[in-house]
Amino acid sequence: MTDCIFCKIINGEIPNAKVYEDDKVYAFLDISQVTPGHTLLVPKKHVCDIFEYDEHLASEVFSRLPKIAKALQQALPDMKGLNILNNNREIAYQTVFHSHIHLIPRYQEKEGFQLEFTNNQDNYQTEEFQALAQKINHNFE
Repeated sequence: MTDCIFCKIINGEIPNAKVYEDDKVYAFLDISQVTPGHTLLVPKKHVCDIFEYDEHLASEVFSRLPKIAKALQQALPDMKGLNILNNNREIAYQTVFHSHIHLIPRYQEKEGFQLEFTNNQDNYQTEEFQALAQKINHNFE
């Protein structure tokens, strides 16, 4: 893709702070730095989001996560945790449409990044819950 900012970063057309690279992936510091060390892991192959991955690409990309997480842990001794986040499509807050995974080091509970989930457990009856699971399960056959 010729107009993709991440493809331009991978190709060296845009300056960036690279933290890791091999023949399949590229990892660099996110310019927004939600917290120090906030890193993006991207496949070198341009895919828009997780829905364009096949099993082989997923294996190549996601298998690099532990290596990068451990490098962050070693480089950032004050890091107490790590969020790994992947947004897919605009409704899920994806803003750059080249698939990427955020690794966001956590140093304290309140530091500009939070995930909040609503517990909807009481809104599902057992039968509805099982029917939804079966509907999803049928797509694996």
